[in-house]
Amino acid sequence: MAAVGLNTPADAASYGTPTISLSASYLSGAVGATGDPQVTVTVAQSGADASALTVAASASSRSSVAATGDVGVSGTGSTRRLAVTAHTSGYTDLTIKVTGLGGKTATRTLHFAASAAVQKAADTRYFTGSSDASAAVDVGGGYAVVADDESNTLRLYDRSASGGPVKTWDFSSRLGVSKEIDIEAAARVGNTIYWTGSLGNNKDGEYKADRNTVFTTTVTGSGASTQLTLGGSYHKLRDDLVAWDHANGDRYGFAAGTADGQVPKQIDGFNVEGLEFAPGSTSTAYIGFRAPLVPPANGGKALIVPVTNVDEVVAGGAKPVFGAAIQLDLGGLSIRDIRKNAADQYLIVAGSWAADDNSDPYAVYSWDGVAGHAPVKRADLPTGDPGGWEAVVDVPDLGRAGARAQFITDDGSANLYGDGTEAKDLTHPEWKKSRATWFAVTN
Repeated sequence: MAAVGLNTPADAASYGTPTISLSASYLSGAVGATGDPQVTVTVAQSGADASALTVAASASSRSSVAATGDVGVSGTGSTRRLAVTAHTSGYTDLTIKVTGLGGKTATRTLHFAASAAVQKAADTRYFTGSSDASAAVDVGGGYAVVADDESNTLRLYDRSASGGPVKTWDFSSRLGVSKEIDIEAAARVGNTIYWTGSLGNNKDGEYKADRNTVFTTTVTGSGASTQLTLGGSYHKLRDDLVAWDHANGDRYGFAAGTADGQVPKQIDGFNVEGLEFAPGSTSTAYIGFRAPLVPPANGGKALIVPVTNVDEVVAGGAKPVFGAAIQLDLGGLSIRDIRKNAADQYLIVAGSWAADDNSDPYAVYSWDGVAGHAPVKRADLPTGDPGGWEAVVDVPDLGRAGARAQFITDDGSANLYGDGTEAKDLTHPEWKKSRATWFAVTN
């Protein structure tokens, strides 16, 4: 049993009953993880110095997941830190007990869930509070704002630590939306972040207007002090893309891909998952498609459609002007995210167009952003672990040996804890999480 404190016998009548509180009643960990989230334990006892109180785990409902000896408590005084080391995936209820002077005790229950070990565990952190990470933007100081395709909440995370968001924002009411936007992509230019919904139908092939939303947020501050304020919005980009494609002979099948009953995540569907700006531009945005592949057959190419005046579109409702489409050979994969650095070096997360693709291949490609120039495969991303790779936070100098980038998974459909429950359906937000892992993208 791990404990911190002093057991000092005394006249029981001289002391009150101790109190104990937990900063969270639900905690998620992972087998083999580094830096799992911790819980703050606050204790007190009338008539006693808090440093004399002992805090320890006294019981575990499933010791194979984590036993009492796997609970570590650090710190002194009224505030302690509690960490749990997991041994196997699953759930256990841990009884956390404070023992005060005079032998008096109090307890609280910590509901703990552990996910299975993953590849590159030492380079992995878990962003909790949401399991459906879909886009991420670096805001400096080691922090990133992460979007969720199951809600409209934007969350600020410390990229180096596992745990919940530092801040959250939800602009739904001001955007005039009541359902999920299905945020799937983002790009930053200056202090403006552009966010876009998938623009496609829902999984049942139904049109949902709120998914046809592009909006901006203005960034002030950086790191943990980051603040976001709502900028402009536009709600007809899908319609404009369909009209543009129709005017050009329906080359990419956008009308068919958005038809009633058409599921978006099909090889000939319609689903946006990438957004970034063209080289040297603050007004031309590249819209990257998960579907369709062009042509829609094995070996098809990934599709980008430039919007050359996206700043005017979102800020003032101007009609979009589209540039010539770009087709990229990503080995039969499509775009799951695209991000560039200040030197116009791009990384593309490439994955399947399919809906259930956890075991399908993922790869990282570099590109210079120039139409007609071929992307270069940098690395394969591992499969077999829960979730699908959905976002790259930022792009390092790709000319530097050993450069690494952080990639994030959407774990919404993953069975994280071995009970058959998809992560997006878990009752407690603290048990929902997405995985952020660093990978080398240069030799």
